[in-house]
Amino acid sequence: MARIGGVLMLSLLLCACGPAEPPPEAPLRSVRTVQIQAPSETRSRTFSGLSESAQVSRLSFKVTGTITRLPVKVGSQLGEGDLVAELDPSLYELQAQQAQAALVQARAAERNAQANYERVKGLYENSNASRNDLDAARAAAESAAAAVNAGQKSLELARLNVSYTQLRASADCTVADVTAELNENIAAGTPVALVNCGRAINVSVAVPEGVIGAIGVGSEASIVFSAFPEQRYSARVVEAGVASVANAATFPVTVEVVEAGPDLRSGLAAEVTFAFDISAAGIQTIPLAAVLRKGAQSFVYVAQSAAEGEAVVEQRQVELGDLTDRGVQVRSGLSPGDRVIVAGVSAIRPEQRVLLNPDA
Repeated sequence: MARIGGVLMLSLLLCACGPAEPPPEAPLRSVRTVQIQAPSETRSRTFSGLSESAQVSRLSFKVTGTITRLPVKVGSQLGEGDLVAELDPSLYELQAQQAQAALVQARAAERNAQANYERVKGLYENSNASRNDLDAARAAAESAAAAVNAGQKSLELARLNVSYTQLRASADCTVADVTAELNENIAAGTPVALVNCGRAINVSVAVPEGVIGAIGVGSEASIVFSAFPEQRYSARVVEAGVASVANAATFPVTVEVVEAGPDLRSGLAAEVTFAFDISAAGIQTIPLAAVLRKGAQSFVYVAQSAAEGEAVVEQRQVELGDLTDRGVQVRSGLSPGDRVIVAGVSAIRPEQRVLLNPDA
């Protein structure tokens, strides 16, 4: 009886208690995210170089002679046609006179040979001269005509040599250097003066192989000259090397200042900056704190919207790129619109429900 009574008492107690209530649900953890935008990041590289005139000419004579006039000095302003230097023309004038005399003699011989040919031709037509006489007379006339033509060319060449004794500027230029002296006997092709023509200013730089592929003719750049550190000039690439120079791992690139002021001149130290658009490669940049590593793999947590203000954590493997001042580059694994969790990463797990921070 005592046992039966105990069982009844236990049953009454169980009925009085009813079903047990579930434990309260833990609050959702709040996370902060950044949304991936369409990539538009640019990266810049700066290289040192020296300014130079876009048109640099080393003026020299085409003939040999002694310099009798040298009116220019360093810094002289030259207009088109202005005299730079002059050689003694006496020898070339005599050669021109000789060529003139030879031409007069050749023309006289041509007239004589032509008259003889006409005379022999008439005799041949009357059967008073042989065929050989006619051929010889015609050959002599043609030879005399060729001698006249050669004499004319010799006279033209001699007159050209006379004109070559004067060295003149072909455009508006500034004399940068004078390398010859008055009364100096110089050979043809020896530089007499170095001139900068026009106002266009170029800057040449050496670009490494890792960058040259992103630079082409027409690419934009900016230049800061050490003499004018507070002013930045716009520039564009006018020459981009396709081969390295002197077996170096650099390629020559020349940029032209778009609007060169009168203060710019050759020989100024310059810093040329190129901005490279890397958006075409689909590269994204995220904070380094958002990246977790598991062995050799890198991944991030992406918040997939589940309800208003809530999301489900998704683990996404990514391929990392370079570390920049804005964060770490992600080459693949993310798309525009993805919300990457950047705060609270260490305390969450995949498939976990989280609360999106409204300030994110």
